[in-house]
Amino acid sequence: MKDTELRLEADAVLARLVADPTGEARLRDDQWRAIEALVVDRRRALVVQRTGWGKSAVYFVATALLRAAGEGPTVIVSPLLALMRNQVAAAEEAGIRARTINSSNTEEWEAIQSEIAEGTVDVLLVSPERLNNPDFRDQVLPALTAATGLLVVDEAHCISDWGHDFRPDYRRLRTMLAELPAGVPVLATTATANARVTADVAEQLGTGSPADGSAAGHGTEALVLRGPLERESLSLGVLRLPDAAHRMAWLSDHLDKLPGSGIVYTLTVAAAEEVTAFLRAQGHTVAAYTGKSENAERQAAEADLLANRVKALVATSALGMGFDKPDLGFVVHLGSPSSPIAYYQQVGRAGRGVKHAEVLLLPGREDEAIWRYFASLAFPSEDQVRRTLDVLGAADRPLSVPALEPQVELRRSRLETMLKVLDVDGAVRRVRGGWTVTGQPWKYDSERYAWVARQREAEQHAMREYSTATDCRMEFLRRQLDDEDAAPCGRCDNCAGPRFTDEVSPATLEAARGELARPGVEVEPRKMWPTGLPTIGVELKGRIPAGEQAATGRALGRLSDIGWGNRLRPLLTPQATDAPVPDDVVAAVVDVLADWAKAPGCWGTGAPDAPTRPVGVVTVDSRTRPRLVRSLGEHISQIGRMPLLGTVTYAEDVPSAPVARSNGAQRLRALHGALTLPPSVSDAVAEAGGPVFLVDDFTDTGWTLAVAARLLVRAGAQRVLPLVLAVQG
Repeated sequence: MKDTELRLEADAVLARLVADPTGEARLRDDQWRAIEALVVDRRRALVVQRTGWGKSAVYFVATALLRAAGEGPTVIVSPLLALMRNQVAAAEEAGIRARTINSSNTEEWEAIQSEIAEGTVDVLLVSPERLNNPDFRDQVLPALTAATGLLVVDEAHCISDWGHDFRPDYRRLRTMLAELPAGVPVLATTATANARVTADVAEQLGTGSPADGSAAGHGTEALVLRGPLERESLSLGVLRLPDAAHRMAWLSDHLDKLPGSGIVYTLTVAAAEEVTAFLRAQGHTVAAYTGKSENAERQAAEADLLANRVKALVATSALGMGFDKPDLGFVVHLGSPSSPIAYYQQVGRAGRGVKHAEVLLLPGREDEAIWRYFASLAFPSEDQVRRTLDVLGAADRPLSVPALEPQVELRRSRLETMLKVLDVDGAVRRVRGGWTVTGQPWKYDSERYAWVARQREAEQHAMREYSTATDCRMEFLRRQLDDEDAAPCGRCDNCAGPRFTDEVSPATLEAARGELARPGVEVEPRKMWPTGLPTIGVELKGRIPAGEQAATGRALGRLSDIGWGNRLRPLLTPQATDAPVPDDVVAAVVDVLADWAKAPGCWGTGAPDAPTRPVGVVTVDSRTRPRLVRSLGEHISQIGRMPLLGTVTYAEDVPSAPVARSNGAQRLRALHGALTLPPSVSDAVAEAGGPVFLVDDFTDTGWTLAVAARLLVRAGAQRVLPLVLAVQG
């Protein structure tokens, strides 16, 4: 087929893809250049273009042309379920048969594999996690790689740990790329990559360097298309408000004035839930979308926003990549992301198919504390990595993550991420049943990890600059992404003047303050011992007997809350001075106790079968804040007119250093045998003969409360009711 005929056919596919009944849709010149490189020249290409440019059109049109030429199916590695759902729907519009293999449709995998073998699938979307699933990697991937007609790596910046959204599973693509038959084209796409990330992605994927146009690895030069990142529909602005209550009140007062429907981003799950509850109470139709939402809830929320049945989704970064709603009219951030690249990626969801969209940042004073928390989850220290490798090396069988977790001082999520990095580096391998060491030499790349940490700090500094900038905001973001064409946009609040005032109605502000000031969150008790405790010398396993569990407790708030979290963080930071509980916090604790007593099935309900009223207070010994915890216990004792029975202490032979807050199993090993109930306290609890409050400053893993509760129950407490100032998270 001649190039002119191929171009006409490509435009026809595009018209079907965008549902253009006139058939007049035309590919942009750079879109056609990429398609031509893939279909005609069978090259590798890296496309770095702004959100809304039409990167998905490139791979769907290329797929249709390659399939018409008799080539195998396109494999798209895509990071998010939302992105997959959008892409499957888009493919169907163009008559392209698309299927997906991911964690939410395991029951369909066998049928999909049969369809691929029969040649009835044009596009297979695969989550990056699948690439290192032993069964998929060993049984499905080799045949799929051999049959692939086009490999697409979507959101390719995830392959680079220099970038803001690194995902170790993406690094497995190097193996697949190395095993692709000669001449199979490869397309990598992203909208959020500066020059450093772009170069790293090009190197990882064998698509050459944008600077030198080096070869793609199959004997032909790669094509790199990097376009300007201007978003002509977006009007950027920053509005600095006094506190979280003002921000929530402002959003409620102005939400209906924002164009169309949109997204309200928060930095934490707790904040998303708080804001959603408040906006609903104010009469707004909104839904929450977080990493903790069930898959069905997420799908329903996406569908409601796409159909404009809700004014906004209140979302965390779980809705960051891939959600495609062309007429999205606004993006508001309640709290600043830590990276300008991440921020550009998130605001890029708006204004893709409309002429004007509002983008507004409402920074908060809690932002930097949240940045520091997430920064603390960086790649583990060399000692922790070496310990993990030693444990795996000494094992006589593969170890699952739950089996490995008790033997290393890492929480499960960090352990899993570390293992994936080590897998890519060749030090470990995931097999059926768990992980094993490979025996290959491995070097801790401290220089690289330190550089990445410095990069994160530089990004945080850039976001501080963005929020206070007096020059063009879009130009600022484009320069952060190394866009050589960056220029003043003429639309942002610094170019064209502010479009919003900081005014909020007194009634809404009062309601917001009331919402944020409302104290009290439940503290769920631990019900199962961590897996693998016997392997580290702790003979506990299975379910904690119901009679030895703590009851559901209460906390004043979460440290990640935008309400009480802001008040509690200064009290509980490691640098805080140990002092008695402030009066306002005591008053809030009184409110928590009053609400708690009214809860169904509680002691204050007056029901015939209600539990006995608490008869005493026991505190937990604190190595860092003894005055704070002691005074909290004393206040509760006075408020409830019940005796302070004593303190759960640490055994005398236990080192005085604080117990490390690592994963649950390690935390429990450190506490088991360390926490003890002095005889005088045990006697007092037995003599009191009823439920007791167990008081501590805050809870993280929950194991201190669980171990202390077990001691108190065994001493004769009828129930143990944990009460803490804060919950971590």
